[in-house]
Amino acid sequence: MAKTLNRRAFLKRSSLAAAGAIGFPYFIRPSALGLNRAIAPSSRLQMAQIGCGSMGSGNMNSFLSLGSQVQVIAVCDVDSGHLDSAKNRVNSHYNNSDCRTYKDFRELLAKEQLDIVSHALPDHWHALVSVACAKQGIDIYGEKPLARTIGEGRAICDAVKRYGVIWQTGSWQRSVSDFRRAAELVINGRIGKVDYVEVGLPDGSKGPKPRLLAVPDSLDWEMWLGPAPWRPYQDFGRGSCHWDWRWIMDYSGGQLTDWAGHHIDIAHWGLGLDTAGPVEIEGKGEYPEDGIWNVPYAYEFTCTYADGLKIRVANAAKQPHGMGTCWYGRNGWIHVSRSGLSASDPKLLQERIGPNEIQLYKSDHHQRNFVECVRTRQETVSPAEVAHRSISVGLLGEIAMLLGRKLRWDPKAERFVNDAQADRYLRRAFRSPWMI
Repeated sequence: MAKTLNRRAFLKRSSLAAAGAIGFPYFIRPSALGLNRAIAPSSRLQMAQIGCGSMGSGNMNSFLSLGSQVQVIAVCDVDSGHLDSAKNRVNSHYNNSDCRTYKDFRELLAKEQLDIVSHALPDHWHALVSVACAKQGIDIYGEKPLARTIGEGRAICDAVKRYGVIWQTGSWQRSVSDFRRAAELVINGRIGKVDYVEVGLPDGSKGPKPRLLAVPDSLDWEMWLGPAPWRPYQDFGRGSCHWDWRWIMDYSGGQLTDWAGHHIDIAHWGLGLDTAGPVEIEGKGEYPEDGIWNVPYAYEFTCTYADGLKIRVANAAKQPHGMGTCWYGRNGWIHVSRSGLSASDPKLLQERIGPNEIQLYKSDHHQRNFVECVRTRQETVSPAEVAHRSISVGLLGEIAMLLGRKLRWDPKAERFVNDAQADRYLRRAFRSPWMI
C-alpha cells in the first residue's frame, strides 16, 4: 500500500501525525523523513529570516543580493519594529507585498514550506530554533556562536547529522582571503611546528545600574526571554534589550563568546584542529561588582592540548598583538586579524602554497557558499561540528574562570574529568515550557 501512495499524500499524512502541541499542522520536508531530495539549479530556494535585528538584517541583505538563487518569503521577529522593517526591505527588493510576517518561529515553521532558514538571535535561543528547523529538514544558516552552552551545541550537531541538513555558521572569517591565507601558511609548516598560539578578543567593560522600563508596545518580552530565567524588562545599556544582552550571562558570555567563534575558529583552522579540543583549561576573569552586566570585562585563560600545544585566549589589551590570531612556530610567527596579515619575516607572507600541499576550503562569499552547498549537499566552509569545537574553547574558558581553578577536559566524551561540579555548567536549565 505504501508503494501506491503518492509522495504528496504520504507527506501530508506524516505531517498530520507529527503535528505538535502548539496547534499548528506542520509541513514535514522529505529530508526529515530520510528521503533524498534534489534541488534543481534553476529553482529558487524558499527562505525565511528569523531574527531581524542588526545581524539578521545584514545576513538577509546578503541573501537578497544572490538574486534568483533565493526567494525570501517570510520574516520572523518578536519585535514588530524589526519585523516591519524587514518586511518592507523584502517587499521593496521584489517590488511586491508578498512577504509574510510572524512573531513566533513555531508558527512560521508550521505554516511555511521552506528550503532554508537564516537565524540571528540572542545566544540562549540558538539551540531551540536550530533543532526545531533541523527536525523539519530545513537547511540552516545560523549565527555564531553556535550555542550558549556546550550541551546545547552538541544537541545542534546531533540534530544536523540525524536529519541530514546543511549547516553554515556565521563565522564568515573563513570566507575571507587573509584568514584562509594565514591558516594555509601555518598548516603547511611555513613557521615550523607550532607550540603556542595567542588569540586576542575584544576588551569588555562595566555596565549601567539596573533601570526598569515599561515593555515597549512593539515587543513580546515573554517570547524574547524564552528559555532564559524571567526578569522584568530593563534597560540593558542602550535603552533597549536588542544589543547589550551580550553582556548578561543569562543570554551570552560577553566579548569572549561573541568573538571566540571567530578568532579561536581561525586558530583551530591553521592547526588542523577543527574537530579537536583541549585537555586542560585554567584562567581568571575580572567581573563587575555591580551593574546589570555580569560577564567578565577582562579575561585570560590558557588551554593545553594533548600534544602539549597551548592556546592563550585573552582580551586584546592583554595580548602583544591585540585582536586576532597569532601562531608561534619554531621558525617564526604569523598574525592575522580583520586589519590584515603580518609575520616575523614579511617574506613568509609571499610563500607559495604548492599543488601537493594542503589546500584549505576556499569560499569567497559566506552566504553563497551555503546556498551552493544546499544544492550540492556538500559540507559548508563552517559546518556545525567545527563551530561547536571552536566555541567550546571559549565556553570551557568561561567555566574555568567562574570556578576559579584548573579543569581537566575529555574532548571526546565532552565531559570534565572526575568533576561533577564543572559538568553542571555544560547545560543551563530551560524555563518551562521550553525544551529541546
